[in-house]
Amino acid sequence: MSSSAGATGAPIKSTGLHIGDIGPGVKKVDPIIVADHIKRSFGGLAAVDVEHLEIPRGVITALIGPNGAGKTTLFNLLTGFDKPDTGQWTFDGSSISGIPAFKVARQGQVRTFQLTKALSLLTVLDNMKLGAKGQRGESLARALFPWIWRKEEAEIEERAVDLLTRFKLIDKKDDYAASLSGGQRKLLEMARALMSEPTLVMLDEPMAGVNPALTQSLLDHILNLKTQGMTVLFVEHDMHMVRHIADWVVVMAEGKVVAEGDPHEVMLDPAVIDAYLGSHHDEDLGELDPEVTNAIKELADDDADDAKH
Repeated sequence: MSSSAGATGAPIKSTGLHIGDIGPGVKKVDPIIVADHIKRSFGGLAAVDVEHLEIPRGVITALIGPNGAGKTTLFNLLTGFDKPDTGQWTFDGSSISGIPAFKVARQGQVRTFQLTKALSLLTVLDNMKLGAKGQRGESLARALFPWIWRKEEAEIEERAVDLLTRFKLIDKKDDYAASLSGGQRKLLEMARALMSEPTLVMLDEPMAGVNPALTQSLLDHILNLKTQGMTVLFVEHDMHMVRHIADWVVVMAEGKVVAEGDPHEVMLDPAVIDAYLGSHHDEDLGELDPEVTNAIKELADDDADDAKH
């Protein structure tokens, strides 16, 4: 695996991530997640039907697809928030199939949510401190003897303050989480996830509902995760963001992985265009769902950009 610099100001992209011809389920040089035969149905409807999927280590992978493609359901399965009908998967070489979410997090795989899960009636700092794992004071017996955990508590608070400073939330540390804006809650949730010192960070629509003023800050923090040696897997509908920061893209439609590859090339894949257009080829764009309309326009913009170069 190697990295190559793009245009001036563009993030450095990693290359050489796969083995053999690119296609759904292609093998990776160094996968951190390997999943096989994952199926999940709701009322007879197959929400996820993934034959084989590998997520490359140490890079940023985007999981894209239209609404109802199964992206969040797959996230829930891989992180232990839901159980599959069939299937098994490994994280960093160890099987985590069907184990509960808190055990998945302890192994170094953490996630954020499309709708943030900050504890509103706790301060921002207390929210952060809850993210640290293996705290001695969490044991009822040890909690009675403060000298056992007081030093560790101070170290955790120091790490929390450092992260809040990096995420530009330090001025909010004593405020209740309920007082934060939507974008600030996204930042808090990402910062809190880092308190557990994860290997893999999974972000479910990190830009959803974020004020444009905070968008660049969030992008920079996601890129920094890779710089710090972490693997990132994120769900996103903003195609321009995907092209800007993703090293690899996985496309889902109707529960299946229909395409994988470099973000610039995968946008031109007929399977990807069909996943977004579906049966709408002959319809007026004004009659479509706004998400589909935006995706079509962005795919068309990508075609035009590639034609110029």
